[in-house]
Amino acid sequence: MKKLLNTLYVTIQGAYLSKEGETVLVRVEGEERLRLPIHTLSGVVCFGQVGCSPHLLGFCAERGVNVTFLSEHGRFWARVQGPVAGNVLLRRAQYRAADDAAGSAAVARAAVQAKISNCRVALQRAARERGGNAAIEQAAVGLLRPLDAASRAEGVDSVRGCEGEAARIYFSIFDDLITTSKDDFTFRGRSRRPPLDPVNALLSFVYTLLVHDVVGALEGVGLDPAVGFLHRDRPGRPGLALDLMEELRPVLADRLVLTLINRRQVEVKGFRVTESGGVIMDDDTRKEVLVAWQKRKQQEIVHPFINERVPLGLLPHVQALLLARHLRGDLDGYPSFFWK
Repeated sequence: MKKLLNTLYVTIQGAYLSKEGETVLVRVEGEERLRLPIHTLSGVVCFGQVGCSPHLLGFCAERGVNVTFLSEHGRFWARVQGPVAGNVLLRRAQYRAADDAAGSAAVARAAVQAKISNCRVALQRAARERGGNAAIEQAAVGLLRPLDAASRAEGVDSVRGCEGEAARIYFSIFDDLITTSKDDFTFRGRSRRPPLDPVNALLSFVYTLLVHDVVGALEGVGLDPAVGFLHRDRPGRPGLALDLMEELRPVLADRLVLTLINRRQVEVKGFRVTESGGVIMDDDTRKEVLVAWQKRKQQEIVHPFINERVPLGLLPHVQALLLARHLRGDLDGYPSFFWK
């Protein structure tokens, strides 16, 4: 359980929430684990097998505290709320910002700057772990150019150009970050729909897990996952979720994929080539990745903006809350996530 930005996140399976006086009471196996006054909360997010009493749901609805239910893996299930008040205003603010060139560019610029910076941190860490690798260090230096350009980009198209240049530099050195099983896991460039090698299959699968988590986080705060700023509207595409996941890819997804390969937690025999030429994982490998994904999300870091310890799995939720506060006018700019 974790309270962040006035939102209570309940991740313990089997927890039960109930109303007691003016407080929200959390019990696990009948034992009281947490008690919070309702006036200190703006929302409750329940992951997986977490129950709530009907009295608590009605109490929260009366006090304007939304209760969101997600799967254990972060997929959005439902949200219980009282009479509509804030969410419609928040979404209208989101739509206005998305239709405004300057507003869109500001959010897109913040997300892309964080993504490029986080890619640099990933490369710098990899270089240090190898006792200094000239090629990786050079790529990290090369990312300074698009990072600087992104900070000065005025339009969304210019921001996209900076993101594209940074991705080219980052993925050009990605193969050097793989240190074991080089004959089996070789990265020659990003390929999608379908992925053409095991590394791309891993990346695509973990990116899919991440985007599902981000969609759940955005739904949880009342934002529309389909209306983005960097990724423009397209039927069936969660544009805002793709925007928000950009800054989280190097931290949550890329590092996990490299860990799975370098620690030999996955083997090439767990992948097969389909008739179309695409590469997919077998069930055992997929299970291994899912277990590692959940463990990765339990690791904690200190969030640079709110200055609190946060499990990595809650990063999408914190960033969704911060974006919502920016769109409501509570924050002058969107404080994207910079990895340290």
